[in-house]
Amino acid sequence: MAPSVFVRSPAVSARPWQAYLLIGIGLAFLTAIVLLPLVVVFWEALREGLAAYWQGIQQPEALHAIRLTLLITAVAIPLNTLFGVAIAWVLVRQSFPGQAIVLALLDLPLSISPVVAGFMLILLYSPQIGWLADLVNRWDLKIVFATPGLVLTVMFVTIPFVAREVFPVLQTLSREDEEAAQSLGATTWQTFWRVTLPMIRPALLYGIILSTARAIGEFGAVSVVSGKIIGSTNTLTLHVERVYLEYQATAAFACASLLAIVALLTLVLQYWIQQQPSSAAKNRQH
Repeated sequence: MAPSVFVRSPAVSARPWQAYLLIGIGLAFLTAIVLLPLVVVFWEALREGLAAYWQGIQQPEALHAIRLTLLITAVAIPLNTLFGVAIAWVLVRQSFPGQAIVLALLDLPLSISPVVAGFMLILLYSPQIGWLADLVNRWDLKIVFATPGLVLTVMFVTIPFVAREVFPVLQTLSREDEEAAQSLGATTWQTFWRVTLPMIRPALLYGIILSTARAIGEFGAVSVVSGKIIGSTNTLTLHVERVYLEYQATAAFACASLLAIVALLTLVLQYWIQQQPSSAAKNRQH
């Protein structure tokens, strides 16, 4: 039998100039699509000086939009976090008919246009044309064109993030530690709090960060449900649109820079979480 001969495929190794060319093309593309627009936002926001920048942020309408955005986020994200962890735990630890359907429903908000999502909520809760109009009118509920409608909208568009981040981590975790804790007398809640939660904490934080960034930056769905009522239902993104259309460029870019800062903080927190050793790795070290 003839000896086998190892032949290097020409596609395996690239010439140095080819590698540098590909890197340069990638960096140029990222600069044009991501970095340059980000720089322009801060440049335009600060072009007329810090005084004009602060004045744009401190407008009464801007402050109300910021407070409303933070309020919506503070209500929607904790609720979605609790639901996301619970549904991920149930999907992994329990077996029941229709699990595939539940997983598909979790992904549905990611595939539906935000504008369509807003119209869906109007068709449900509008006191004039909504499917639940009788209930809304009977109890005098203010949902559409009000803060509760904005909270429901943000919950809809952010509901997949925590569940989808925690679900695969729970799938990979061994149940030995949980079973050992329960054999020592720990309750289900104690087992989750002291054993399961430390193991899923990085994924949970990652999901919360993504949900928060999406909630603060949401535009399409809230623009439909809010009615864009100035001083009442205008969120920060809607305020940016309004002042820009009114040719208040500095105020628009100043408020837009706040959204850009949130995006940058999201990247920093994501990088920090990725650098943290997992609980499983810590246990192996000990």
